[in-house]
Order: sequence, then C-alpha cells, then structure tokens
Amino acid sequence: MAFSGVDGAVRRSREFSRDALRSWRWLPAADDEQSAVTEDVLLMVSELVTNACLHAPGGPRELRLHWDGARLRVEVTDASPVPPRLRPAAEPGRPGGHGLRVVDRLAGAWGCVPEDGGKQVWLEVRSPLDRHVRRPL
Repeated sequence: MAFSGVDGAVRRSREFSRDALRSWRWLPAADDEQSAVTEDVLLMVSELVTNACLHAPGGPRELRLHWDGARLRVEVTDASPVPPRLRPAAEPGRPGGHGLRVVDRLAGAWGCVPEDGGKQVWLEVRSPLDRHVRRPL
C-alpha cells in the first residue's frame, strides 16, 4: 500500500492490513488466541505508521505485508534515514513514547534497515493458524 500524505494514514493502513489478514484467513478468528494475535498485528501496524507520520518528512511511503504461511512480516518505509530508537520506559500515564515499546513486546522480532535514502522498519509475528492445521501423526 503506497501512501499519499499523512491524513488518514493510520486508518487506511489498518483497513488495508485487516483486508489482507481476512484474505489469508486470519479473520474471522477461530478462537481467542487468534483474535488476540490479529488485534496485536493491527496495533503494531498502527504504531509503525504513526511513528512514520510523526518522525519522517512526508510520513510513511509504503506499507507492505508478507505472509509465508508460518510468519507475517510487516514493513513500513519512510524518507528519514534516522532509525527508530527504543526509549527508556516512560511513565505509563504520560502520552507518547510507548509505540516501539509495544512493538518490542508484541512482535517476535523487529528492526530497521536502510532503504532508498530512508528506512524500512519491519516486524515479524508467527502465524496463529498453525494451531488449527491438522498434521499427520
């Protein structure tokens, strides 16, 4: 999904991600665990896109989702070469500064790599569908 400015970027990214998860049969969720993982993914997408809106000139460039059946990879690109940094724990009641901490706790892995003069911030999550696939004994 390519972006054209920051207005509505978070909402559009969540809708795009929800549609992708639906097409991959993550939704509707088969149980509470699958529902929780799906909601976590949507929250983390929101956090990465919000960070790009706040800290990169022009906001996010592109949101990409890749699913290989075992893991989901979310990538958000922007024009800033400055990598995100995990801030020290802030007061829970104060706004701001919690987004990457949320991603750090919920994602299986996350990181940042240079891309086209800017950067790509990525995260990975294991598929919750593995528990629902019957495997031969």
